[in-house]
Amino acid sequence: MARLPHMPLLGEDNAHAGFFERDQYEAVRAELPEHLRPVTDFAYLTGWRIGEILGLTWRQVDFSAGVVRLEVGTTKTGEGRTFPFDLLPPLGELLQRQREHTSALERAPGRIIPWVFHSHGAPIRSYRSAWVGARRRAGLPGRVPHDFRRTAVCNLERAGVPRSVAVKLTGHKTESVYRRMPW
Repeated sequence: MARLPHMPLLGEDNAHAGFFERDQYEAVRAELPEHLRPVTDFAYLTGWRIGEILGLTWRQVDFSAGVVRLEVGTTKTGEGRTFPFDLLPPLGELLQRQREHTSALERAPGRIIPWVFHSHGAPIRSYRSAWVGARRRAGLPGRVPHDFRRTAVCNLERAGVPRSVAVKLTGHKTESVYRRMPW
């Protein structure tokens, strides 16, 4: 068998650079089905990955401590994460609305809904197809939910949160995300 010559690979630059201004986020949000809007709000506020958000359960939300947690081993990096509500009051308000919505559905006998974000009590299995349609209708083709990660970091910095804290809250490993900011 003939041996193929060594071919060096070209470097790959796969760093995302998208970002949402508030009006763009609101335009896409308005085009999403009602049950997916809170998921998008949470992503916009926290910068957490959609998979992390869809898997979030009520046992990870501690209203008395004012935090929402991702456990060690449940994130892309394997590291746990805690996001305090008092840092962003709209986040606490969002989670309180979700708790009230969930509690109303749980009033049916024997019904327990473990997920923070759900569709009439059932887990949300897919976000992608609704997202693609919403961004197209909003006139923002090419935008991906991952863009909320940079958006949240930028919004946290604008709110006066130190960079080192913002990257920990959103789950970034380094501050390199700041090289792709819109400022």
